[in-house]
Amino acid sequence: MTFCGAQRGANYAYIEGMGILSSDEQFVQLHDLIIGSSNVADFLSELSVVAASTLSDAAGVFIECGVTLRRRKRSATIAGSSERAAVLDKLEQVLGEGPCIASLDAMQPMVLSDVHTDTRWPDYQKVLAENGCRSVLGVPLALDRNQAAALNFFAAEPDVFAPNVIRTAEGFADLAGRALRLALRIADAQNLADDLKAAMANRTTIDLACGVIMAQNRCTQDEAMALLTKASSHRNQKLRDLAAEVLGRVSDGPVTTHFDP
Repeated sequence: MTFCGAQRGANYAYIEGMGILSSDEQFVQLHDLIIGSSNVADFLSELSVVAASTLSDAAGVFIECGVTLRRRKRSATIAGSSERAAVLDKLEQVLGEGPCIASLDAMQPMVLSDVHTDTRWPDYQKVLAENGCRSVLGVPLALDRNQAAALNFFAAEPDVFAPNVIRTAEGFADLAGRALRLALRIADAQNLADDLKAAMANRTTIDLACGVIMAQNRCTQDEAMALLTKASSHRNQKLRDLAAEVLGRVSDGPVTTHFDP
């Protein structure tokens, strides 16, 4: 996606091929990104491109964007609209200082208007200057008590992030936060489904092994399970692995479990 001149403001963005988008239309677009992404990282990669395009239009200059995700008090760069944006975001995490980290700590936008005049983050500002970046804006995305994210915007010119540009960034961040919360919930649900699927596969293997033991020893299911558990403990072997071994002894080929997802 690329940007070009259009109406500017917190409630509108211009995306080439789509025209001017209202806040509702932007959220629909972000929702479509979720549907079209295979995982959260892919979604955030696409999100960074749309965020950079939206703010570039608002400011009238080229802006790049990195995305930081903080989970359990640890921050990491997840995506960037360009390789440079991702690198600059990662360097901020390594140094432990900068407007993006500050925005996550305060949960409010943080502006670095000019790396040559601001004195708050000297080490990071030196890195920015060496990479041709003069101004930065960090905007947090509220998720929940255990995690948050931030958009890290970079511009080659100083004083790019005027109040109207910041308002646009905040408006986009609100929509992006809602979309990211949805993406994370979907990912959590998928992880839970995968865990349940694995648990069902393990349970099926164990039940089949109990059936083999019942046939061989003419015992009840509870007695077969007790024998299997006792052998697992004595061998210091996982119950599922021992069950698979039992099945392997009575089958000429690999044993697989089958159930509808």
